[in-house]
Amino acid sequence: MSLDDNVILVTGGASGIGQATVHRLARDGAHVIVADVQMDLATSVVAEVKNAGGSAEVCELDVAAEGAAAAAVSSIVSTHWRLDGAFNNAGIVGPTTKLLEIEPAEWARVMSVNLTGVFTCVQAEIAQMVQQKSGGSIVNASSICGLVALPQATAYNAAKHGVIGLTKSAALEYGPDNIRVNAVCPRFIDTPMLALGAGAVPEVLAGVVATLPIRRVADASEVADVVAWLLSPQSSYVTGLAMPIDGGWVVQ
Repeated sequence: MSLDDNVILVTGGASGIGQATVHRLARDGAHVIVADVQMDLATSVVAEVKNAGGSAEVCELDVAAEGAAAAAVSSIVSTHWRLDGAFNNAGIVGPTTKLLEIEPAEWARVMSVNLTGVFTCVQAEIAQMVQQKSGGSIVNASSICGLVALPQATAYNAAKHGVIGLTKSAALEYGPDNIRVNAVCPRFIDTPMLALGAGAVPEVLAGVVATLPIRRVADASEVADVVAWLLSPQSSYVTGLAMPIDGGWVVQ
């Protein structure tokens, strides 16, 4: 796939799926904006890309901060004159408790990053793409928890369901502007986030893997491959999609 000279923003690009996607997009020829709150890690990712012959730069971005997404897009455009694509991937896990045990502040924090943060990024990105009149492609990070609910993950479930609704609405409204908006719904991916959940206990992870039709955990690069396809011209007739990347778990 060719993304030669495309300017693409990746939020949460310093680790996990975001980091893998940065590398994949750079290999495909894109100039990648690595946006994250973890500046040391983001800077290291940019250095890795450049050492491999790719093109990338760092951008400090807290998607939960008011006005931050719009400011980031404005900064990108002031340097590169356009924005061709984005992967809105920044996210947090949230409380792993039942609904009655969730503190309002915990709920608000998950929503501010995992849903409102995606909304403000999508809004800023689409505003720029409409102004450019050249179309574009946006991919949002949802989760299998955006398609089904898992126990003791109420805030996360709600936010990720919201991301899919946001994705479909944006795809419907801005398809006439040649702007495509899709979502990926991963689960059981070998990332730092997995290590905070089922991956923290090997026996638990083994039990989970045994329930998958494809009986293994995925590498983050396998999600990155799907994101790169959705951002590329090869998926030019695909919009409003929420694609599971879960080894077949959700079809059972």
